[in-house]
Amino acid sequence: MQQSDARLDRADLELLLAIRRNGSLAAAAAAADVVPSVVTKRLAALETRLKLKLFHRTTRRVVPTAEGEALCERAAKLLDEFRAMEQELREKHGQPTGTVRIAATFGFGRLWVGPAIAEFQQQYPQVQVELQLTEKLPDLAVEGFDGAVWLWSVAGQRASDWTGRRLARNQRVLVASPAYLRERGTPQKPEDLAQHDCLVVREHEHRFDVWRLVKERDHAEVRVRVQGPLSSNSGELVRDWCLAGRGIMLRSLWDIAPLMASKQLVQVLPAYAMVDADIHWLAPHQPQVPRRIRLLVDFLAERFRSEPWKLKPSSARPGSRPPR
Repeated sequence: MQQSDARLDRADLELLLAIRRNGSLAAAAAAADVVPSVVTKRLAALETRLKLKLFHRTTRRVVPTAEGEALCERAAKLLDEFRAMEQELREKHGQPTGTVRIAATFGFGRLWVGPAIAEFQQQYPQVQVELQLTEKLPDLAVEGFDGAVWLWSVAGQRASDWTGRRLARNQRVLVASPAYLRERGTPQKPEDLAQHDCLVVREHEHRFDVWRLVKERDHAEVRVRVQGPLSSNSGELVRDWCLAGRGIMLRSLWDIAPLMASKQLVQVLPAYAMVDADIHWLAPHQPQVPRRIRLLVDFLAERFRSEPWKLKPSSARPGSRPPR
């Protein structure tokens, strides 16, 4: 492709992708609102210039050759980069525009990410934000996400494939209702938990019944195997059981700080916490991040940096229950 007559322009790349996407020359022509002969002649001229056969033609479909598929893959990347560059140039001369598509876990996404991005979108009205709530981290690059607000570390990924930023510190703490503690007593050391009814979250057929607690003073870790008659894959249900006096649970501060402030829940073993659930922005690595995404991440970092669920706890969590 080094010859002068083998040059490609943007229209050529878009033609190749349109043919591959639609599966036939006629369908590609219909999508472009031109007669089929125009697409046929353009493809023939391109193959002649490149001296390559790019598509196998049958009476019903066209399928890329090995060379055509490789060229289409490269074309898709080049066009994505070109569109990103155009978007960046437009944003430099005015308000950020375009769509940001992000994922978040159900609980934190509904309570904290949702209200935050609604405020962000009001501040930048030409940006559209799509938020998908899920309990399983999607393959962000493959599924077309710009990033995710996630509470857990992501194992099995090369650092070069991802960019990450901690948005807020979070702890999971031990709590129980006053009624439960009056009836069963208050644990004085982690080992005492083995003698109590502990409410266990179960996900994907795995029970998280080994609690790794870290002592705040010296960061020493202790592992305690817990048990109890109730477990669920729903964290909200486990929280309801705890409020009803059915046992001790391990739960994130962002979810229960208001309940602790209203004394509906009491912290147990306050010197200990599980510290593996910090809140992160996670995104596929890309050489140049669009301004709208940078602005959103900065906005979320500023919003969550001070751990707002710990500020004015009586009204911190949207939709929190009033004291009973």
